Amino acid sequence: MIWNAKNGKVQIGDTEMSYASFGSGNKVLILLPGLSDGLVTVDGKALILAAPYRLFFKDYTVYMFSRKNNMPDNYSIREMADDHAAAIRKLGIQKASVLGVSQGGMIAQYLAVNHADLTEKLVIAVSAPNANDTLRPVIEAWIELAKQGNYKQLMIDTAEKSYSEAYLKKYQKMYPFIGLIGKPKSFHRFLVNANAILHFDCSDALEKITCPTLIIGGETDQIVGPLASYQMHEKIKGSEIYMYKEFGHAAYEEAADFYRRVFDFLVQ
Repeated sequence: MIWNAKNGKVQIGDTEMSYASFGSGNKVLILLPGLSDGLVTVDGKALILAAPYRLFFKDYTVYMFSRKNNMPDNYSIREMADDHAAAIRKLGIQKASVLGVSQGGMIAQYLAVNHADLTEKLVIAVSAPNANDTLRPVIEAWIELAKQGNYKQLMIDTAEKSYSEAYLKKYQKMYPFIGLIGKPKSFHRFLVNANAILHFDCSDALEKITCPTLIIGGETDQIVGPLASYQMHEKIKGSEIYMYKEFGHAAYEEAADFYRRVFDFLVQ
């Protein structure tokens, strides 16, 4: 079966890192998800997660990694990148393209900076080079909601800051049901990831990225802001940039051509 969906774990120090893999191509694509990984990991979800990447299955074997299971309180995004690099090497992967979304894009930046030997091509989607003035208050508000255990409002605020008006009109019908299922037993994992964002700043290191890079952003992004994409484009030499005028932070979900755009960049 070309989907070839599998679930796996890699030992990282005294804990494990979960991953989902799918596809059967000779090339490798690494996927690094955003802050949502702090609430729900990829563990056991390979078949569900595979669907959007059908386009890649023939040419690529795709790996989507969660952060490691046990994370220290002051776990940094730079350390996350180091641990992902260790996991990639343990799987015997010598070279891979990397797609990082939101916080995953932050991890991907450090992966390309500090582990250039692993990184063939880089796609940074709806991300930022640092915790800018748009991003910081958003994350601080989410941290407060997580500390209160207010999962429903955390999900609603995330949706309202991520999606377009047209999408939200459909999504709002689900508001009464949000929070009834899916609430994590503990918000510790989310809080560690969120705090790592507040301390993130890769701005001065971006010039070290030498692999072909595509930056994708949304002009109406209320989480990282559109300026963040232009700043990364300016600092990463030879990078390409594409901005969705009608979409914000959820451009990777809402734009019908998002995965085709990523695929075309990787195979060119």
